[in-house]
Amino acid sequence: MSRHVAIVTDSTAYLPARTMERHQITAVPLTVVLGDRALEEGTEISTRSLAQALQKRRPVTTSRPGPEVFAETYRRVAESGATGIVSLHLSAELSGTYDAAVVAARQAPVPVRVVDTGMIAMALGFCALAAAETAEAGGTVDEAVTAAEKRAAGTAAYFYVDTLDYLRRGGRIGAAQALLGSALAVKPLLQLAGGRIEPLEKVRTASRAIARLEEIAAERAGGAEVDIAVHHLAAQERASALADRLRTRLPGLADLHVSEVGAVIGAHTGPGLLGVVVSAR
Repeated sequence: MSRHVAIVTDSTAYLPARTMERHQITAVPLTVVLGDRALEEGTEISTRSLAQALQKRRPVTTSRPGPEVFAETYRRVAESGATGIVSLHLSAELSGTYDAAVVAARQAPVPVRVVDTGMIAMALGFCALAAAETAEAGGTVDEAVTAAEKRAAGTAAYFYVDTLDYLRRGGRIGAAQALLGSALAVKPLLQLAGGRIEPLEKVRTASRAIARLEEIAAERAGGAEVDIAVHHLAAQERASALADRLRTRLPGLADLHVSEVGAVIGAHTGPGLLGVVVSAR
């Protein structure tokens, strides 16, 4: 068995499977509750099934992993040869996942540093990658944590939703409540700020909102070396077109990922979501 610092994250990081395997990153699944069925994200419910359920207005909620799930994960990772674990998770403002990991870490067989990244989706994924690359280079637990925190500090996430209704129902919009009164008349642009989903701008049409999303991402990137992720839910054509435009206008673009979000984020944003993560290297 090799001795190493291991990286654990959760299923909302939405890292490609090949990337997870290559960097030996372990993801703990969150749960989507569809009617009376609890289904693990990534293995037991597809985004297509979720989108159909949302469009039919079926009750959909999400649930964090229990501490026992994390405890079992930490045990398995330690048995694989890990001498320490860095456990990186979505914003504690949006989920109790971080709290569950903290509880489990107290009883883990090796030291575990649990980090609230304040991020979500590939904004979290890029943090996990930074930590994994540091660990692969022989870095310590503290060095891997520092790499993840530095990446988080240089990462921004912006997104467009067709409606705020799903975020309102899930209680995830925070200060975006201020937009509800005019939600039917505008297409909202949102951002991740302080670990919370906050209003950014209000735009009159979907096409203008998506164009503005592109502008904001380009302004954030500037000429720096950046990784980009374009996320969507049931909006593949929009996402691909946006990704193509960003490829042509970002001089410092390193990697660009286009992916559909999983069921947990999708349950709170609804079909039509289009998001951009800008992460400085």
